[in-house]
Amino acid sequence: MRAVSNSYTDEEFTSFRFRKREIGPTCCCRMPTHFLKSNVDTVHWGHLSAAIPAKLTIDPGDRVVVDTLSGGRSDIGGDLSNLTPEHREIIDQLSPFPGPHILTGPVAVRGAAVGDTLEVRIVDVELTADWGYNIMRPGRGALPEEFPFPRQQLFSIDRSRREVDLPWGATLPLRPFFGILAVAPRADVGTVSSIPPGEFGGNLDNKELVPGTSLFLPVLTPGALFSAGDGHAVQGDGEMDLTALETCMRGTFDLILHKNRQLAFPRAITPTHYVTMGCDEDLDVAARMASDHMLDWLQQLTGWRREETYVFCTFACDLRVTQLVNVKKGIHAMVRRDFLANSIEGAA
Repeated sequence: MRAVSNSYTDEEFTSFRFRKREIGPTCCCRMPTHFLKSNVDTVHWGHLSAAIPAKLTIDPGDRVVVDTLSGGRSDIGGDLSNLTPEHREIIDQLSPFPGPHILTGPVAVRGAAVGDTLEVRIVDVELTADWGYNIMRPGRGALPEEFPFPRQQLFSIDRSRREVDLPWGATLPLRPFFGILAVAPRADVGTVSSIPPGEFGGNLDNKELVPGTSLFLPVLTPGALFSAGDGHAVQGDGEMDLTALETCMRGTFDLILHKNRQLAFPRAITPTHYVTMGCDEDLDVAARMASDHMLDWLQQLTGWRREETYVFCTFACDLRVTQLVNVKKGIHAMVRRDFLANSIEGAA
């Protein structure tokens, strides 16, 4: 039996026959590890663009540790005393445009070309602040008519307990993930807001993107130009009031390049599930996108006929609302990996 490696081979990616296995961290002695801290020279606030110069260039398969920051002056209530000097300097010297997210990067991957796919292996996610914030904005969120007023609140995060105590009595376990993992959009679209997600990934706000997950993003510009940010300490599916518990985080990623492996839209393999995604202003369209992508993937994984994958999905695929608040709403489709183990292994 062929030994299982830590990354997906070209053969596996071509056929999309990913064997059931755990995605573990690669040995730090095998590939170099790079570090990218957040400061005024390494962040871009509120936008994505193929024109943003790379802040770091790495070889395919290298590991990168990325510090990220969350929150402008109004988001955190105006008191900057708990922020790092780098965070205060960003707030003092830079301005958000046109979105609110502070993104660290981009990181260029040598040899990445349009038509390739970048595998972002999420090795680790670490909380780096003892606070998080939640904000509401007029006209936004799932219930804009009921909550037409702005609201901002800070919460203390207990990193040792990995919990947050809400002042009105509830305690929630933390499940940190990055709201934004992105490659640069196509050059011909220019600068885009960090708010709507798209084929480049971006503000997916998918809480399934936890350590042990590989997120696959289509390369849309030379170098791929990977950025990360929008740290979430905890979030429910839907992100109902506009924001999660927003905070600062450090991410460890292995950036693996799959040459000449075209991908239409982001998808992921978590420790337990295959995940496809759809995004659109119309939630029904987003649901159709995620469903269509899942049927395509299942056909590639198993060799089943289209109608067979459709029946399978009505029995075994969960459609979940990723978020309702990012202009383009999100749906993600999830199928348990163990449901497909025998079918994938037996595929020709």
